[in-house]
Amino acid sequence: MSNTPKPIEKKFKLWINIVSITIPVVVALLFGIRIPNVEALTFLPPIYASINGITAALLLAALWAIKNKKVALHENLMKTAVACSLVFLLMYVAYHMTSDPTPFGGKGTIKYIYYFILISHIVLSVIVIPLVLHSYVRAYMSDFVAHKKIVKYAYPVWLYVAITGVIVYLMIAPYYV
Repeated sequence: MSNTPKPIEKKFKLWINIVSITIPVVVALLFGIRIPNVEALTFLPPIYASINGITAALLLAALWAIKNKKVALHENLMKTAVACSLVFLLMYVAYHMTSDPTPFGGKGTIKYIYYFILISHIVLSVIVIPLVLHSYVRAYMSDFVAHKKIVKYAYPVWLYVAITGVIVYLMIAPYYV
């Protein structure tokens, strides 16, 4: 069997690369934009933090499902986790386009812990995009050998990002105005 990628694989890879670069760049650019004369969407952070928590629960349930050979359930849980991540992203951007950044008010060791969690969360949230998309495409194409190879990296990173999203929110929530 040839290792030469099929045309459809090349097409998916191109789109995955475009999306994986575009999302972080657009989010970074939108951070610098404030929509004038719009009330801050201050109600969003607990909602999108909850969506991160739901995503983490979905990922754990999906792992259980596949380990128990409940493939259809696994597939539905993973599609829902992807949808939750997209909803999170939209809410996150909407909040930051209407609100000034909230500085973390903690002092001492907790401040270093917060920034370690925040920075690792942000860096891994960028890295996880192509990992999730490549693993999703491999499953979609029924290339489960490649899917499993990618998932052994994508899954723990995505789970970490989902859980640390909740932790970051809980740590900064007392400082929202």
